[in-house]
Amino acid sequence: MASTSASGGNGSAGRIKSFANTLYSDNQSLFAEIRKAIILMKEVAVDLEKDNQSQMVKELEDVVIQLLDASEECAHFSSAIQSIGNNYQPGAELTNFTKSFDDEVAKSKASSASVPQNLPFLRQFREAIWNVHHAGQPMPGDEQEDIVMTSTQCNLLNVTCPLSGKPVTELADPVRSVDCKHIYEKKAIMHYMRSKSMRSQCPVAGCPKILQAERVVCDPLLLIEIDEERSMNKQSARPDIIEDFTELEDED
Repeated sequence: MASTSASGGNGSAGRIKSFANTLYSDNQSLFAEIRKAIILMKEVAVDLEKDNQSQMVKELEDVVIQLLDASEECAHFSSAIQSIGNNYQPGAELTNFTKSFDDEVAKSKASSASVPQNLPFLRQFREAIWNVHHAGQPMPGDEQEDIVMTSTQCNLLNVTCPLSGKPVTELADPVRSVDCKHIYEKKAIMHYMRSKSMRSQCPVAGCPKILQAERVVCDPLLLIEIDEERSMNKQSARPDIIEDFTELEDED
């Protein structure tokens, strides 16, 4: 796959970027559908575990692992597509987009090789099954520190809007920067960008990224991840695990 890059200048670069943005959006939608499927399968597996259908639960877990592998590939593809769209510049020679894409995928995989992206999702699936009959007990082979780290791990980069101060789970119209992945209330971040004369740096402390209105959007995964965060918050705040000390106070 190649392109004549000697002519067209900014026009061809703009078309490539537009095409890449479309592919990126389509790929993110597929990623979102995979995540929805995993959530649904977790709910089905919990019901099967309640009926002691252990073999079917194991088969569902195997499928979940396959879907997680597919979702990781989608994430690498999205990263590669986005990088090519943002960095493409026409030159005097033909551009080999197949090689460029393969190189960007390899870079994405290399940069995330040390980060177990799928661990939290697989752990949440297994933990939901375990809690059917063993709620409150650590899973076999787990240390308490591991349980805290994985069962409460959040996929959102920030859990409060840096402008409104509201938790992202309470935002009326959440949006996320395509470039730095920080999340904001749409009305607040749009007003913030309009108030800046030229460069609108991300308002999250320490983030150097410059925001562009067209790249601050509600991507297909955002609402799913916010729903997952709400679900984890509810589980961590279960009233049945709160100890009652009123009787002890009365005895004193």
